[in-house]
Amino acid sequence: MLNAGDTAWVLASAALVMLMTPGLAFFYGGMVRVKSVLNMLMMNFICLAIVAVLWTLFGFTMAFGNDAFSGLLGGFEHAGLSGTWGQLVGFATAATDTAPEIPWPGGDGIPMLVFSMFQLMFAIITPALISGAIADRAKFWGWALFVVLWSTIVYFPVAHWVFAFDGFMSADATGGWIANQLKALDFAGGTAVHINAGAAGLALALVLGKRRGWPRDTGRPHNVPFVLLGAGLLWFGWYGFNAGSALSAGDLAGVAFTNTTVATAAAVLGWLIVEQLRFGKPTTLGAASGAIAGLVAITPAAGFVSPLGSIAIGVIAGAVCALAVSLKYKLGFDDSLDVVGVHLVGGLVGTLLIGFFGTTSVNSLGVDGVFYGGGWSQLGKQAAAAFAVLGYSFVVTLILGGIIKVAGGFRVSKEDEVSGIDEAQHAESAYDFVGGSIGGHSGSTPASLPSKDGAALEGSKA
Repeated sequence: MLNAGDTAWVLASAALVMLMTPGLAFFYGGMVRVKSVLNMLMMNFICLAIVAVLWTLFGFTMAFGNDAFSGLLGGFEHAGLSGTWGQLVGFATAATDTAPEIPWPGGDGIPMLVFSMFQLMFAIITPALISGAIADRAKFWGWALFVVLWSTIVYFPVAHWVFAFDGFMSADATGGWIANQLKALDFAGGTAVHINAGAAGLALALVLGKRRGWPRDTGRPHNVPFVLLGAGLLWFGWYGFNAGSALSAGDLAGVAFTNTTVATAAAVLGWLIVEQLRFGKPTTLGAASGAIAGLVAITPAAGFVSPLGSIAIGVIAGAVCALAVSLKYKLGFDDSLDVVGVHLVGGLVGTLLIGFFGTTSVNSLGVDGVFYGGGWSQLGKQAAAAFAVLGYSFVVTLILGGIIKVAGGFRVSKEDEVSGIDEAQHAESAYDFVGGSIGGHSGSTPASLPSKDGAALEGSKA
């Protein structure tokens, strides 16, 4: 039986998650240089167009079709979204009208097409997240080709592993191996979205190589207010991402909403305290980045931990990610906008900490972690899921990125990188330049200006 309230909530949540991709574009766009901001905005925006078409043609069925190969890939019965209208999915689809074994409460169903559109928005933002790792040096059409290939070969199968539960799409439906055989928990995408994107970002950063002049010149964020605006839009949209993943307008959605709020707030504080201790000043970029780190970390845990557990996860994620973003200088990979330090590390933190902070007191279909007497077994399951997704995404991305690069379609020329990607790739510039400056200020980088991780840009010391 259709539940109109739940259907309305999932539709609204889908719209909120859609807003996250333009929000991400502003978040990333503010952090890049003046001459490449349009390229960064377009790298995000094009994901809306490409992935929506792929999802309709075959992405949804690859992710949520009845399992076709040992829990690794869905079948093609819903190609072109066929058979999705007039069908309910979820909690009362089993022949006995009892809930399938999924980590959500029982209840009536929602339309399959509504569920498909909600999941589409996750599929869109995941490749968009990767773009920050290769900012300032990627060809637009090379990136577009990568999004097609990566979504098809990496995201759609991984979504099947993590999100396709037995008995959810129909009474006899079988799903992915992580959800059903391993039984690792991921409420809203810590593995399928953030670890997946973070591992791919690391691989692409290695494939494309360093920006010209990096690390001596790390690139000044050209519009910090854009960054904070983007972070605010992401935080707002993330309520659909996490609370919407309850798939019903009930208590569990309230738990996920609350946990999303308090974990993010705690992560901002955790990041800023680390900045204060390391560099003597809290930065606006640090506050924005701390918020994203908290949102990333609470994503897999939002429906499985208490608000106090969420605060702990947020503080840990904010502090750990603030430290992790500096590793690129020590290890020598140019992850332009800290996709690895925030999304890969934050996703790992949140996914693994379910094994410690998970509690059935907030979700009877969840688990009790180590701190609630549940033992260590769930932590092992969480680690297996996290590193399986990490390894698969990293290896396949290396191969895909390498092929596109060898074909000459991925990195812009040295001349275009120096003169400006926006003009070279899009025949446009984001701003009207007057005498080589914007708003009376030149595009040069003062030596003492904080970089994204709070360190002063002092030549090779950055």
